[in-house]
Amino acid sequence: MSNSVLLFLLHCFALCMCPHHCFAQKAFHRQGYASKILPTSTIYWIIKKFKESGSIVVKKASGRQRKSSKSQDHLLKLIQLRDWGTTSTELAQEWQQAGVIASARTVGRRLLEDGMVSRRAAKKPLLSRKNIRDRLIFCKRYSDWTAEDWGKVIFADESPFRFFWASGPKLVQRRQGDNYHQSCVNSKAS
Repeated sequence: MSNSVLLFLLHCFALCMCPHHCFAQKAFHRQGYASKILPTSTIYWIIKKFKESGSIVVKKASGRQRKSSKSQDHLLKLIQLRDWGTTSTELAQEWQQAGVIASARTVGRRLLEDGMVSRRAAKKPLLSRKNIRDRLIFCKRYSDWTAEDWGKVIFADESPFRFFWASGPKLVQRRQGDNYHQSCVNSKAS
């Protein structure tokens, strides 16, 4: 809150305590403070609330009870971590089998509370252990080559490429920083 609003609220409390607060309120409004900082209805609400309860703190509303408990939310998290690519609808169905009846939107909100956001899966080449080993050997063998040495090499790009994922982006539920976690990556073979 800005200093002017805090100062204004202090004046409102002073008005509440004043026996002739109606006259003081009107004088305060005539000075233009109400229209500049807070609407007149808000000022009257603050004064009324303070007179009734002695405080202007808004009580916590009861609201609707949550569909799930903390342990059930933890179960949802465990179900989701088994397969990061599971949709909220599929998770809602699995969660229902565990005894929690909730919509896909509720599942999505619970995942958001836990920091899980739906994002496109990152793409990376599908490499076997042999591919990884051969690439590492190649890098170590030619790590000391200069630009002149590499200038004598002829590169030919005649490799056919095949992609094994379905059309459209694969979505995964992940936390920030888990971009390249094994479960969040869409591997392709080339």
